[in-house]
Amino acid sequence: MASRPAKGTFTGKHMLGVMVVGFGIVAAVNFFMASLAVGGFHGIVVENSYVASQKFNDWIDEAKADRALGWEARASRAENGHVVLTTTGVPNGATAKAELRRPIGTQEYASLTFTHQADGSYLSTEPVSEGRWTMRLSISANGQDWIGESELR
Repeated sequence: MASRPAKGTFTGKHMLGVMVVGFGIVAAVNFFMASLAVGGFHGIVVENSYVASQKFNDWIDEAKADRALGWEARASRAENGHVVLTTTGVPNGATAKAELRRPIGTQEYASLTFTHQADGSYLSTEPVSEGRWTMRLSISANGQDWIGESELR
């Protein structure tokens, strides 16, 4: 006849419970961290990371020169899907264009050109589909170029 374990004895059922709870915690933390990593990725995948690293200092210098111009641009989406640029410090007669890409998931790209509006803003000539985009905007005026990158939702 099988005897019952004494009260307070650690049995196989206890070990099973410890294993299930322990691995459950590990799995929950992994899924949480993976969701943060996927949701927060804003980088660009480059074809050759070594070549990109050699250009990094030039990119920093270009960004400093852009900032020195004092130009600013804010993008928003109109109800009809067109992108509206509101600018500060940009001279009259400037031209604007943008390259859009989905920051994660499906590889979707779009190119936009903008027309200058009477109120000083710029309006894209084409609408952009709903969702999250990363927009690389370039504005040119009087032989000077400004480049900025922002998120468009």
